[in-house]
Amino acid sequence: MNLLLAILGGVFLSGAFAPMSLWWLAPLGIATHMYTLKRCARPFLNSFIFAFTFNAIALNWTSIFVGSTPWLILAVGQALLFIPLGLCRRFSISFYPLIFLVLEQIRSIFPFGGFGWLRIAYSQSDSPYRQIAAIGGAVALSAIVLCVALVFAAVFSRRLLITPILPLFLLMIPVQTHAIGEIKTLMVQGDVPKLGLDFNSRAKAVFANHVAETRKALAINSDVDFILWPENAVDVDPFTNSDVEKELNSFSQPLIIGAVIRNQGRLQNTSILWTKQSRQIYIKRHLTPFGEYIPLRPLAQKISSLSQLVEDFHPGNTSPSFVIGKAKIAPVICFELVDDGLLSQAASTSHLFVVQTNSATFGVSAQSAQQLRISRIRAIEHGRNTLSVSTTGISAVIDSQGKILQSTQSHRPAHLFTTTQLLDSQTPRDMAGDWAQVGSFIWLVLLTSSRHRLRVAHR
Repeated sequence: MNLLLAILGGVFLSGAFAPMSLWWLAPLGIATHMYTLKRCARPFLNSFIFAFTFNAIALNWTSIFVGSTPWLILAVGQALLFIPLGLCRRFSISFYPLIFLVLEQIRSIFPFGGFGWLRIAYSQSDSPYRQIAAIGGAVALSAIVLCVALVFAAVFSRRLLITPILPLFLLMIPVQTHAIGEIKTLMVQGDVPKLGLDFNSRAKAVFANHVAETRKALAINSDVDFILWPENAVDVDPFTNSDVEKELNSFSQPLIIGAVIRNQGRLQNTSILWTKQSRQIYIKRHLTPFGEYIPLRPLAQKISSLSQLVEDFHPGNTSPSFVIGKAKIAPVICFELVDDGLLSQAASTSHLFVVQTNSATFGVSAQSAQQLRISRIRAIEHGRNTLSVSTTGISAVIDSQGKILQSTQSHRPAHLFTTTQLLDSQTPRDMAGDWAQVGSFIWLVLLTSSRHRLRVAHR
């Protein structure tokens, strides 16, 4: 019975993420696991089953074109990092929120730079308390979900708890925004000839799609300050292909493009501010393990022959902001969204985020919708309007409150015109820096110790 409840808890938690996207299922799923963990005889197995169910369902999109083996390995690997939740059975369920948050932080950095895609905060972009992210960051938002789950678990046990949700009063703190102007943008989603790992197998096909959609849009309205293309929109090196270079130079407006280039023999995933007169390059710093480089390559090749097709990319080491007029624009390339330090640095040197991504390798799956929700939380956390553009969709305009103002449909050419405010104000989370995260952990430590003392006193 307890294992069935653990599975049910994992199913509930996965439902908080796309495609279901029911934010309230997150605290309900975690509360269900708390409830069963107090009563089970094998807490570590129980925690693994709960986590495997959650990860296997929510990350199902990873199996679209590479098969079930890498997907299951990822789900098992992530689930193993949930096992210490079983310690709550030995000590006290009061420790659950603190242990969960510690484990979530560990998963965000370990192994191979971490895989923080399923951070609980990222399921909360439609919750009534999502603005907590502007006060304490994604860590604080995850902490709030855990505290709400603790209240749910107490209700299951016929108790009433108020203390865990006291931080919700932080929502009363006003978050001020200050605009220094606005910028007009044309966002282009050119789509790809076909979905899959070989989406760019036809030389210049993806590039041609984006050129065609851009010219179509400019024929309607050419009054834009810059044009934004997604990751991999330029599927051949624009610095070595004269036809591509000539086509890019034919646009009178500056372009921010996503392109794969080869620099001194090294493959690099880049965002380029391209004008006729100059080029400024941002090289992706946080590469996707097993996607853009293969850790443990000999072992990976035994597991999947597709590993042999992946040539390792090389990361950059600087974070320049692109300057267009008075706008400072921070490029963020796909998986970099889950990197706390990188996003904090980007917010400190920019007025606007542009997120460039390519979802073609995941088909028409929940991957793009999940990523869009991460972008929404990051927009709130750092108080930055965000333009998220994908080769295949979903592309969207997101304001600093995490609201989607415009969006496209998946797997069809589209474009969006938007006039976006340039913000130079800081959220409380960014003003506090790392202390915002520390504050979340201090709160959970105080909550844990007070509830544990109360539990002991009632014995």
